[in-house]
Amino acid sequence: MERVERAPSNIVVSTVLLSKPGIIVSVAFTGFAGIVLAAKGLPSLSVIVLTIIALLLSAAGSAILNNVLDKQIDLLMNRLSKRAQALEVVGEKTAVAIAGLFIIISLFISFYYLNYIVALLIIAAILSYTLLYTLYLKRSSPYGTILGGLPGALPVLIGYAAIQPHIGLDVYILFAFMMLWQPPHFWALAQKYKLDYKNAGVPVMPVAMGAKFTNIMILIYSISLLPLSLSFWFLGYASAYFAILAIIFGGYFEYVIIKCTVTNSGYGKAFATSIFYMLGIMAALILDLSFNHGAAIATAMSLH
Repeated sequence: MERVERAPSNIVVSTVLLSKPGIIVSVAFTGFAGIVLAAKGLPSLSVIVLTIIALLLSAAGSAILNNVLDKQIDLLMNRLSKRAQALEVVGEKTAVAIAGLFIIISLFISFYYLNYIVALLIIAAILSYTLLYTLYLKRSSPYGTILGGLPGALPVLIGYAAIQPHIGLDVYILFAFMMLWQPPHFWALAQKYKLDYKNAGVPVMPVAMGAKFTNIMILIYSISLLPLSLSFWFLGYASAYFAILAIIFGGYFEYVIIKCTVTNSGYGKAFATSIFYMLGIMAALILDLSFNHGAAIATAMSLH
């Protein structure tokens, strides 16, 4: 019999669990990549701190609301039992109040200390996650995660807009990378926990379309990521150092994905590798622009 761990009984710790700390840290990091991309280096510390705080609070608020809206589904999934228990500790009304406070503070920071474009993009991220994805796409279609990647991709635009409200081609490439990264990342998780999703009545792709079709889709999407990442170097937004790292990270990621889909196993490793791959690309871009931004700017200018 599978042992189910109990969530912490402390309300603060339970609130942190409901905020999905792993996800919100990723949101903040991708937002930071957008900041550096717009600034072509490191901007003032105040802008970085304010933008990161706004992203963290909005993402945490959205995650808590997601737990409230998905309560009945989470109760049916062993993987998410600790979240369901944490919600019991916090209480639904208290959780909604905390989420609302986080979101209000985030929007206040955005409107008064950053700019209205940042605030509008944060609102779009919140609504696309809590309403579009949680209440509709997740429950209605095995393809829901394709458009459902929107809230996960918007942070790069939010970070960019904090520096440069006029969105450029460079961040649209990064946005597209995040949109294409999300499906194989989630489908690997859905393959691993297929029975959980089936028991909860969630029509994820492995449940609705089968493992073989899902593996084909994972391969198609994952293959697109390497050339897309290299376009930063090709178009002059990043240096050859970034390209080398993108090839190394992308090559390893693709090796794990191919092995996983061919053997129809190792989905947990594929899921974890996808996270490290995405964060690796963001880190490589941040480091490259922070230390080689002069050369990247000169190259970009020569192409126009």
